[in-house]
Amino acid sequence: MRAAVTREQIVEAADRLFYEQGFEATSFAHIAVETGLSRGNFYYHFKTKDDILDAVIARRLAATAEMLAAWEAGGETPERRIASFIEILIANQTKIMAFGCPVGTLSNELAKLDHGARQDAARIFALFRDWLAGQFAAMGRADAKDALALHVLMRSQGVATLATAFRDEDFVRREVAAMHAWLAAQRPNDRAPPSDSAA
Repeated sequence: MRAAVTREQIVEAADRLFYEQGFEATSFAHIAVETGLSRGNFYYHFKTKDDILDAVIARRLAATAEMLAAWEAGGETPERRIASFIEILIANQTKIMAFGCPVGTLSNELAKLDHGARQDAARIFALFRDWLAGQFAAMGRADAKDALALHVLMRSQGVATLATAFRDEDFVRREVAAMHAWLAAQRPNDRAPPSDSAA
């Protein structure tokens, strides 16, 4: 039991440091100092930094799945559940302005490093994409569920990137409000009829 607790402390510290400092810039020594563990105790749990990265990604995947399940259970409508995703930008805006999106920054860094775990990290985006597509389908937009899901992901990542660059809370709030308005416009009954190209 104690070993499991220690291992979780290491993974939790590494997760935060990978987010705040970056994977490449974070060393075993940084994580050991953060957890207050001796090198010997540390190496008992993890032999390499890549082993820790695998555990961090697994932790993030589990946390994401848990969050999506909570939204599924608590959201009254598919639209409200999608809105919960959009509102992450407000709930986490202080961290996002300081360090960026935790999913996006890790995926980008691992891609630049051509790291073997880059596809594993991208699975977090895939979880969001598939969940959002399911919500759009339940909302009556099965016709374009994948495109709509990717649009929400793309827009939220763009807002997170610019929030980090400009550190402008008003910008984040304006963009979240605009995303809410866009979402409302995706209701099947609210969409404008397609234009008649023959007219």
